[in-house]
Amino acid sequence: MKHTITLIPGDGIGPEVSKAVQVILAAAGVSIEWEEVKTIGDIDDRSSYLIESGVLESIRKNHVALKGPLATAVAFGPPSINVGLRKALDLYANVRPVKNLAGVQTRFQNVDLVLIRENTEDLYAGLEHEVVPGVVESLKIITEKASTRIARFGFEYARKWGRKKIHAIHKANIMKMSDGLFLTSTRKVASQFSDIEYKELIIDNACMQMVLNPTQFDMLLLTNLYGDIMSDLAAGLVGGLGVVPSGNIGETDAIFEAVHGTAPDIAGKGIANPTALLMSALMMLRHIGENAAALNIEGALYKVYREGKSLTRDVGGSATTAQFTEAVVRAFEK
Repeated sequence: MKHTITLIPGDGIGPEVSKAVQVILAAAGVSIEWEEVKTIGDIDDRSSYLIESGVLESIRKNHVALKGPLATAVAFGPPSINVGLRKALDLYANVRPVKNLAGVQTRFQNVDLVLIRENTEDLYAGLEHEVVPGVVESLKIITEKASTRIARFGFEYARKWGRKKIHAIHKANIMKMSDGLFLTSTRKVASQFSDIEYKELIIDNACMQMVLNPTQFDMLLLTNLYGDIMSDLAAGLVGGLGVVPSGNIGETDAIFEAVHGTAPDIAGKGIANPTALLMSALMMLRHIGENAAALNIEGALYKVYREGKSLTRDVGGSATTAQFTEAVVRAFEK
């Protein structure tokens, strides 16, 4: 079956890792027509209307997109395009699997967990204003609708993929109404899934427990800001954002993306690691029903990491992007 998929190469190393992933997917025999849409210039020139320039139309037509990293200004400047895409397409569920890769040396082994993050509201709604000079107010938005929807997504994901336990992460001891509503909504959904063990943890304790013993967790269900922080924290336990995937999923559309930075210091040098985007592409393949191809590529990727001969510099090797890509292709099961 031939698939038409939107490709957003991204900034910095984005075009390089995107090209590597395209090569690997083609070599695996996946029939994809890529509809490439590009972003505009440097970040300083971007406006909040950038995503209206054909990007949304392409994704709404194709329903699936693969996206490289996009830069976001720190303080002031234009809004985040990453957040804008999620909101515009109502990609309410962010899925972040975190798992050890053989060959990547980390403090912990046997880490295998999934973080499910609500993707449309909370402090990420970006509702801020200056009350008086020197005083800024930022609104934390939590709704029953969004909380219930993400909880149901999380429990259905657990059932589909054989996960057995979910921790809801909150700060309802202090934010009794907003995080309290998230918990109340989640508990109602949890009561309908007796086969899934349900627990709750306060966010600060959850962070401590994560760095003490991440293997105690199976799935985490989080509001937007907590999910952003804890998913990066979890990634750090298995080697960083360069070796973990991410998917943003809605009712009709989905974007699978690398969530690491744009690494402008190495852009164009041919040494970037495409692993994160490739693993995100594997999530994408499973989303569109290409399970056999996903399994074949995943096996090849794991083999390359186990052998350790063709790894890029960020994970202790000396291979170029092209050499890593070629090694994954050679490792396919014929």
